[in-house]
Amino acid sequence: MLTSLVSKAQNDIDAMRYSQLTFGGTARFASMAGSMGALGGDISTLSFNPAGIAIFRKTELTITPSIFSQTTSSTYNGNNEIDKKLNFNIGNIGLVATIPLNGKNGWESCNFGFGYNRTNSFQNRISTQAYNKTSSLLDTYVASANGHLSNDFDQFSTGLAWQTWLINPDTNGTNIYNHVIPHYGELQKKSVDSKGGMGETVLSFGGNYKNKVFIGGTIGFVHERYVEDAVYEEKMDHTDTTSGFNSFKYTQSLTTKGNGYNLKIGVIVKPVDWLSLGAAIHTPTVISLKDDYSSTMHSEFSNGLKYDTVSPKGSFDYSLTTPFRAIGSVGFIINKYALLNVDYEYIDYTYAQLNSNPNVFSDVNNAIRSKYTSTSNLRIGGEVRLDPISIRLGYALYGSPYNGGENKNANRSSYTAGIGYKENNYFIDFAYVLTKY
Repeated sequence: MLTSLVSKAQNDIDAMRYSQLTFGGTARFASMAGSMGALGGDISTLSFNPAGIAIFRKTELTITPSIFSQTTSSTYNGNNEIDKKLNFNIGNIGLVATIPLNGKNGWESCNFGFGYNRTNSFQNRISTQAYNKTSSLLDTYVASANGHLSNDFDQFSTGLAWQTWLINPDTNGTNIYNHVIPHYGELQKKSVDSKGGMGETVLSFGGNYKNKVFIGGTIGFVHERYVEDAVYEEKMDHTDTTSGFNSFKYTQSLTTKGNGYNLKIGVIVKPVDWLSLGAAIHTPTVISLKDDYSSTMHSEFSNGLKYDTVSPKGSFDYSLTTPFRAIGSVGFIINKYALLNVDYEYIDYTYAQLNSNPNVFSDVNNAIRSKYTSTSNLRIGGEVRLDPISIRLGYALYGSPYNGGENKNANRSSYTAGIGYKENNYFIDFAYVLTKY
């Protein structure tokens, strides 16, 4: 926690945040846990297996509003806290147009698609607090300050503590410092509020060959926005009258915006009517990112004095290349009354890479290669058709990207369910997704 508080630099966590994707999109797609790689016929598949566009038999327009609720539990020094956040967003909007070719040279139709699919959500709120009898964040500032002149202090962290009289020169030596807490036992509190998400504008084309082979390609234009506001506080027990120090509050604000692009190609083959096989490859996504950040510090003392200081406005431009993805799928069509699909996805997170000009990320990229690993994702979804009603269930397991340590088993599981109603010219679907990690 202390490391994240004093670091404003881009790191491996940023690379991971924008490399991990979830299944957004339509309610039907979500209710089947995003598992439709060999089935197609849903506009969300344009972001997974674009061959799914070739399954469409007629023009279709969809829009999917979504309500996202996050509950986070945290434990610090034995104290448990729970915080929640609610968000409304658009999971999907798009149009697929079908042009019949009537079997000319074996081609039954060609399809064009354009739309937007949400691929990740950064909505979260974390709260944690506990008394700490062994350390303070001010220890970190003292360690950073020792051996340096005050003019050289980091203006976003240590320099703020210096300007608010939280660290001061030590009488025992030159460029040696101490802080205002003579003995520990202060209440430490931290809250982190994040918002934003990732989405992809897709432009797709596909073709249907003899109703046996379906091919498609997608050019994806990625949009990313991440906003984080973090507040950290330390307060002395009100019974402590010896230190002269009451409290301090350190706030950090970060906004990251980015745009990128990728290419996806896919194929679906139906060797027999009841079986479909699908495969897709996603090229790495190259995202141009810009960070804007700032920090503030506020301190209070028992003699009534209060100090406030604000950092400069920081800004940094860089880019991220995410790993490539490979997806294999198998689907079963059971007498046109039921569907079952299994997707297997492979991704190697060690191929994520940050870049800048000049390049300052060699240490970060080395950390990515040592800290993360390749992993497999599994998505299973089924649908039972009781015309005009359809019932859907799904499960997704996303493997932990971590190579070791306490997060080695940080898998993510999603349990999904949904119901749909379809007539000749319209349909309406509902989905519920519960994700735990």
